[in-house]
Amino acid sequence: MPRPKKCRKICGLPQINTYGPLNEKGDNAGQPPKIQMTLDEYETIRLIDLMGMTQEDCANQMEVARTTVQAIYNSARSKLARSLVYGLSLEISGGDYILCRGESPCPSPNCPVRQRQRESCPGKKQAAAFPSCCISKRGSQSDSKGGIDK
Repeated sequence: MPRPKKCRKICGLPQINTYGPLNEKGDNAGQPPKIQMTLDEYETIRLIDLMGMTQEDCANQMEVARTTVQAIYNSARSKLARSLVYGLSLEISGGDYILCRGESPCPSPNCPVRQRQRESCPGKKQAAAFPSCCISKRGSQSDSKGGIDK
C-alpha cells in the first residue's frame, strides 16, 4: 500500500486562476483543453521563482521534504512551458494542500495571509508580533481533492 500524500502548506490562493490565449471575440471558447496546475505547484513557482527561495527553504515553508519540492517544482515548470509554447490555457486549482491561516510562527516573512492581517489589525505597529486580534484559527474543511473550500 502506498504511503499517503502529505498535505503541502501554501500561503494563499492565486488572485487569478486561469491564464491563456483568447480568440478574436475575447473569450477562450473553442480552445484546446486546459493544462491543470495544482495549488502546491503554483506555490513552489511563487516561492522559488518570485520570492527567490531555495528549494530547501521552500520545503521548510511548505512542510515537506526537499525532494518533494523538487518534484513539484519540475512538474510546475513543465506545465508552464507547455502552456507558453503550445498556447494552451493554464488553470490553477486542486491538489493536496493546507491553506496557511497566518498563525505565528509562519516561516515566511512574505506570507500574503500575514500581510493582510497586518494591514487589517487595529494595532498596525504591533502587528509584527501578531497580537491575538491578528491571528486566525486554523481550520481544515477539506474538499474531495484535499484542499480547502473557498
